Amino acid sequence: MTAIIDYDAGNIKSVEKALLYLGEEAVITRDREVIRNADHVILPGVGAFGSAMEKLRGYGLEEVIREVIRENIPFLGICLGLQLLFASSEESPGVKGLGILPGKILHLPEGEGRKIPHIGWNSLQFPNKGRLFQKIASESYVYFVHSYYLQAEDERIVTASCQYGALIHASVEKDNVFACQFHPEKSSQVGLRILRNFIEVR
Repeated sequence: MTAIIDYDAGNIKSVEKALLYLGEEAVITRDREVIRNADHVILPGVGAFGSAMEKLRGYGLEEVIREVIRENIPFLGICLGLQLLFASSEESPGVKGLGILPGKILHLPEGEGRKIPHIGWNSLQFPNKGRLFQKIASESYVYFVHSYYLQAEDERIVTASCQYGALIHASVEKDNVFACQFHPEKSSQVGLRILRNFIEVR
């Protein structure tokens, strides 16, 4: 069973729908015992970094996330869920993130012909091809919706990247922790393969 953490962020139902399509039992929950006893845990979401951290802490979910990761349960952050795994974001100065992985969340650079937020399809390269991208070809397209991006401190954890005015670290993997800036649940067959690869991690 996969637990999808509910902290009032947007875009949670579409993750559940994609997992159910794959035949995976999924539950949207903020019940700490359900989360701790899940086989896999997903932190999805769209929204602002500061208010998301406030809600995670308000619901008492920060500590259960840390417990899940300590217990080596496969954990996937999606979009805002990726950003929250890092210490801080330019979106919300002074707000502490989870700080589970080292790196910075920066505002996408303005530029002629580049719209912010970045909404749409972009192709991926795999500098260190991780477990999420097994059976997925380089230059496969996935769907993004974001104004901020990850610059990981340790490039060895970066499993996918793309360009949008900057080199975006689009996916990371360290031990049992995975994260994607893009939305696999909205990325057609490529995204479904990524989610299947995640739920097959043991």
